Amino acid sequence: MSQQAMQLNVEVVSDVVCPWCIVGYLQLQRALEMMPGQFNVLLTWHPFELNPNMPPEGQDIREHIAEKYGSSAAQSQGTRSRLQEIGSSLGFEFNYRDDSRIYNTFKAHQLLHWARKEGCQTPLKLALFEAFFSRQLDVSQDAVLIETAVSVGLPEDEAAAVLSDGRYGEAVRTEQYRWLHKEVHAVPNFVFNKEYVVPGAQEAETFVRVLNRIRERAVA
Repeated sequence: MSQQAMQLNVEVVSDVVCPWCIVGYLQLQRALEMMPGQFNVLLTWHPFELNPNMPPEGQDIREHIAEKYGSSAAQSQGTRSRLQEIGSSLGFEFNYRDDSRIYNTFKAHQLLHWARKEGCQTPLKLALFEAFFSRQLDVSQDAVLIETAVSVGLPEDEAAAVLSDGRYGEAVRTEQYRWLHKEVHAVPNFVFNKEYVVPGAQEAETFVRVLNRIRERAVA
């Protein structure tokens, strides 16, 4: 007899300029592929701003990392090289350049909040990861955000309106504060069925162990 698929609600707290967020997501997808037919997954993305005080022009990514984490140029380069290797193994391109910059993502999160209502949140989230990391686009700019929304099938005029009037700004702030109140101060953060929390970009095998534990407890 085939095993019945279990409902799995996955909430991911993340930012579109966080490289470990896309790595963690892809590792989770790999884990789910290793457990075919075992879960019906409902995925929701929640907002987290790595750099809420980032100026409109953004900041050189090497300068930013040095200021925020105290990393040397060699350490920063080593991390980027490691990310490129991990990304390649997962089918994702980290295209870092000497002039790479990092940007504020508040508008991106507003667009993602709207996309969730439209049933298109995950495609938009993945497209924004690709726009920022693979194509090095400024994901704080309306034009980039609208183009990305259109690329996943969302209506251009409504995307522009969402960004123009900021209708979801307060809702995004409320969500951010809710997760901070839950002591989520780093991302990615994965919450399964509102009970099992997995912080960080874990290996696929770690996710498999967690998913097996969730399933075993559900049928115990």
